[in-house]
Amino acid sequence: MPNYLSSADAAARLGVSRQTLYAYVSRGLLHAEAGDSHRESRYLADEVERLAGQRTRGRKPKEVAKATLSWGLPVLESAITLIEDGQMYYRGVNAVTLAQSASVETVAAHLWQCEAEAAFAGPAPRLADGVAGLLAQHRGQRAEASLLPLFTAASDDDATALWQRSPERQARGCGDLVRTLAACLLQAPPASAPIHEQCARAWGLDADGADLIRMALVLCADHELNASSFTARCIASTGASLRAGIVGGLAALTGGRHGGTTARGEALWDELDRGEEAGAALRERLARGEDLPGFGHHLYPGGDPRAIALLGRILPQRPAWRQWIDHAFALVGLRPSVDFALVAVRRHLGLPVGAAFGLFALGRSIGWLAHGLEQRGSQSVIRPRAAYTGIRPQGG
Repeated sequence: MPNYLSSADAAARLGVSRQTLYAYVSRGLLHAEAGDSHRESRYLADEVERLAGQRTRGRKPKEVAKATLSWGLPVLESAITLIEDGQMYYRGVNAVTLAQSASVETVAAHLWQCEAEAAFAGPAPRLADGVAGLLAQHRGQRAEASLLPLFTAASDDDATALWQRSPERQARGCGDLVRTLAACLLQAPPASAPIHEQCARAWGLDADGADLIRMALVLCADHELNASSFTARCIASTGASLRAGIVGGLAALTGGRHGGTTARGEALWDELDRGEEAGAALRERLARGEDLPGFGHHLYPGGDPRAIALLGRILPQRPAWRQWIDHAFALVGLRPSVDFALVAVRRHLGLPVGAAFGLFALGRSIGWLAHGLEQRGSQSVIRPRAAYTGIRPQGG
């Protein structure tokens, strides 16, 4: 008869917190079963022992590095976002539930652990001198190219520098940074209106469109230790400003394996819009050895809940889109990720090309700030060691 361990015993055997234990389950490293009371999960003792053995120092450093950095073992503890059983939670609250009605500002305050009024009730921030000319220079550019230089020039470090000890000023500084990034995305003066309403006004959207933007921003607010959020944490660990973490996060997000997937998704969509039957076009693409950007996510084998929520608002009005999503699933067995859903939002609302990336960046800036704030609770610099694979030095 199989031997089981309780959550407390399994966590103790692995030397981790219960939160980290649950993260192991979400990554498929452990399987949780319902206990006799149905109130607490239980874990196969043999499986826990096997994972404990993998985590011992007897493993080769190269194997440890691979298991840790590539969708593997957690590298640090966080109380911000939990991804478990195909769902995502912001500080214990289901993110999809929040996205049904919560404002961007409310969700930001929830993640930053402050009052929304403290972060957003004040007047709009002022842009640095000379930014107006820079805005004109970048006008018409896609957000992938313009956001990083514009935000870097338009923002400053003072309110979120490490030496800033006032919680009120820090909260206000975080809110101002998000508003400044919104102004850079929309290429408009900063405003004090709710973020999603600023977007709706700049893009000429009705109330339904504005609400879809709000939902997208909330669902993009955080996603645990993705590459850009980990970058922001590393930057914060050095004692740099929270604003510097946004700059680093923006740089990481532009990559084609992260937020830049939206640009690749736009290219795929353009290919399908040329008139060829969707199933045939997708089949030809796969035959050329190309992938389907925006389909599949390691953490959500059953489907990305963020994409499900957003597409649930769009696809009833776009039956042709649903059809080719079904074609893709029939071919590769993968469902759309949030990257694909953001492109769908962009096209459904007729937003400027690049707005999918822009919404991703604007929403995720909230999470970058949350991770920076949390990292400040540790006095340690994030400094992993490399598993050296090069030529060994000669001699003794």
